[in-house]
Amino acid sequence: MGRYAGPKCRLCRREGVKLFLKGTRCETAKCGVSRRDQAPGINTWRRPKFSEYGRQLREKQKVKRFYGLMDNQFKLAFRRAEKAKGNTGANLLVLLERRLDNIVFRGGFALSRAQGRQLINHGHITVNGKKVDVASYSLKTGDVVRPRDGDKARKLVQENLEIAKSRETPSWLTVNASPPEIAIVQLPTREEVSIPIEEQLVVEILSR
Repeated sequence: MGRYAGPKCRLCRREGVKLFLKGTRCETAKCGVSRRDQAPGINTWRRPKFSEYGRQLREKQKVKRFYGLMDNQFKLAFRRAEKAKGNTGANLLVLLERRLDNIVFRGGFALSRAQGRQLINHGHITVNGKKVDVASYSLKTGDVVRPRDGDKARKLVQENLEIAKSRETPSWLTVNASPPEIAIVQLPTREEVSIPIEEQLVVEILSR
C-alpha cells in the first residue's frame, strides 16, 4: 500500500496546524510549524486566500494527513459515515477516532500514528486477546488493546507509555501501564475528536 514518504513537517506547514506526525518532536521547539509557520515552497511569505473549493480541499487534506490515510481509505470511511444515522461529518470523525492505529497512539502505546500502524502491521498488538494486524480495525465499547505477551515490542510499548505520561488521555479510554492495556470505556463523541476541523467542508467536497 502506498504511503507518503516525503518530509512530514511539510504536510503540517501546508495545513497550518500541527498534525503530530513525528512523535515527540512535534511537542518541542524543533517542530516545523513552530519554526516556520508558513506554507512550504518559494515566495510563500503569507498564506493565500482560498476559494470555497480551496477551503474544502484543505480541510479534507488536513483530516487525511492527520489520520495517515490514502484517498481510497478516506472515501471508504466517508461512505460508512454516510450510511450511519446522524450527522455525516461527525460520524466520519468518530469512525476515524475508533481506528486501531489511532487508539494505539492516543493511548500512549506509540508516539505517532505511523509508529502505531507499524506495531499493528507487524502483529505486535492484540484486541481482546486476539492478534489484529489491520490498522483500520474499528474498536467498540468494551474492547481491550494490549501488546502481545512475550513480544519484543512490549518493551517499546512500556517505554512509549513512560514518555507519553504528560499527554492527556481521552476520557473515552482507560490506560494502564502495568500491565500495558488500553480499554475503550465508551465511544468518542464529536467534541472529543482531537483535530480542529470544519467537517461540513469535508462532507461538501466528498459529496460532489
